[in-house]
Amino acid sequence: MPLPPAPKKRASLLDAKLLPAASPETLASNAKAQRPVAEEIPEAATAAPASTRRRRKTDTVLAAHAQEASLATVLETGESAPGSVAKLPVAAVAASEPAPVRRKTGAAARTAAPATEAQAATAKPVADKAPAVSPAPPVKAAAASRTKARKAGDAPRKLFVLDTNVLMHDPMCLFRFEEHDIYLALIVLEELDGHKKGVTEVARNVRQTSRTLDALVATVPKQDLADGMPLNATGHTEARGCLFFQTETLNYTLPNTLPQGKADNQILAVVAALQQAHPGREVVLVSKDINMRVKARALGLPAEDYQNDKTLDDDELLYNGALALPGDFWETQGDEIESWNEGAHTFYRVHGPLAQQMLINQFVYFEQPGEPSLYTRVVEIRGDSAVLKTLRDCTHPKQAAWGVTARNREQNFAMNLLLDPEIDFVTLTGTAGTGKTLLALACGLTQVLDERRYTEIIMTRATVSVGEDIGFLPGTEEEKMGPWMGALDDNLEFLTKGGDNSGAGEWGRAATQELVRSRIKIKSMNFMRGRTFLNKYVIIDEAQNLTPKQMKTLITRAGPGTKIICMGNLAQIDTPYLTEGSSGLTAVVDKFKGWPHAGHIMLARGERSRLADFASEVL
Repeated sequence: MPLPPAPKKRASLLDAKLLPAASPETLASNAKAQRPVAEEIPEAATAAPASTRRRRKTDTVLAAHAQEASLATVLETGESAPGSVAKLPVAAVAASEPAPVRRKTGAAARTAAPATEAQAATAKPVADKAPAVSPAPPVKAAAASRTKARKAGDAPRKLFVLDTNVLMHDPMCLFRFEEHDIYLALIVLEELDGHKKGVTEVARNVRQTSRTLDALVATVPKQDLADGMPLNATGHTEARGCLFFQTETLNYTLPNTLPQGKADNQILAVVAALQQAHPGREVVLVSKDINMRVKARALGLPAEDYQNDKTLDDDELLYNGALALPGDFWETQGDEIESWNEGAHTFYRVHGPLAQQMLINQFVYFEQPGEPSLYTRVVEIRGDSAVLKTLRDCTHPKQAAWGVTARNREQNFAMNLLLDPEIDFVTLTGTAGTGKTLLALACGLTQVLDERRYTEIIMTRATVSVGEDIGFLPGTEEEKMGPWMGALDDNLEFLTKGGDNSGAGEWGRAATQELVRSRIKIKSMNFMRGRTFLNKYVIIDEAQNLTPKQMKTLITRAGPGTKIICMGNLAQIDTPYLTEGSSGLTAVVDKFKGWPHAGHIMLARGERSRLADFASEVL
């Protein structure tokens, strides 16, 4: 809209007689206009967008020009339009072009003074009626209240008293208790000092624990050691609690039936004393020793097993490597399946929710009475579709490995993994007599002697005895490992002298046991660190007795062209403090599932003998 015309002559002082008497409502609006801007603008308006601020500025400028034009008309004519002066705020008059100041004398001054006093008297009650604006609460106070409320809602921290065997089992256990605090008794440090010497896995864990404790102690001054050390001071941000040492004598008397000098009983006394010293806090003993946990519960002390080292809480949830298709698979998805042939293999592309459950290198099979069976392996997954590839039929004598053919479905799956050059890591689990060692050795001999894919077979295992140790074994490294490799000797005897070796090929018929043994090296796990295997076929037998750290040490020895096979029976763990959930074999099965160059299969049915199968079921 066009702006109003500017005044043509200089304005003079406005006489109060020309202005009509202002009503109380007008004075109230004028008083409101004179308030500070911070009182009128609400808090939300400060965050208005730029377009809104520009529009408000334009409206203010237009209103100012309109008020100037109205004021000029009053000054020229002495008359005002109805309501024009009443709507003119005092601030607008003050903001208009300044007029020359003239000192009032005589009647003019006496006339103006009562009018001003009357306006002030009228405006005061109106201003008193205006509601008071309460100031906004300070930001710091609001933030403090939120922090206080958040802290009040947090669960109280627990105080975990660790047994020595927990630190020996997992040297990183100090950083696995999240926001809770950890307490170490002096007797625990004394026991750690007694086990630090040696080259065993326990001694290495103790030395690593000692270095960790030394790094934590160095983060706090000496005089503040009793106040605890933050566990995240060394960079482990997942640990939000504190570590406390026993810095004073705790008086607590155990029952007379428990010897006072035994280390386990002293730790129990520390737990009981901490419970009395902190009645409002939960104090829990953590130990891998079952008997110690039982004694703690008998004394009324809470005790728990160390659970953070377990990959799975239930071994029934372990990945088995195979998936059975439903019986109505072809009826429900037959129209949506794509198929094509490449060489001797057929490929199928499956869509839908069923494909989302599959993993790379997982075996998918279909078996129904009266219908043709289908055995495939997942080779590709994209979104909600999966590509299945038919398998090599290792049950047929023409597909035998060193004269050995698969006798059941799971053995066929295992041989497909063992003979595939694109698979670098294979894990085989199953009960006794399912053929794990025989299949791995037969496929290894085929690829070493017939196909020349690998240069030699390296076999190792954990030297954990079932019963009592027989003592020192004389001889070289291979001779010392000889008694532990009885399974190797039995399977080599079957492969070279008897069994189904009639179709083993030219190399199989001409090979003698000495030639086969020349391509098989037996190595001890104690000397594996620092080595690199190039183009080797590595078999790790009895892998259920290995810890995850030992398993990592062995797998990381693999160089280019090397294949590693881990075998074991999770029901035959002989290592102390290891369970089905914390075994290294369980860890690698769970961590490597879905990797394109790894495969796993659980052998279900035993093939050793009917006696061995029945014993595995009933014993």
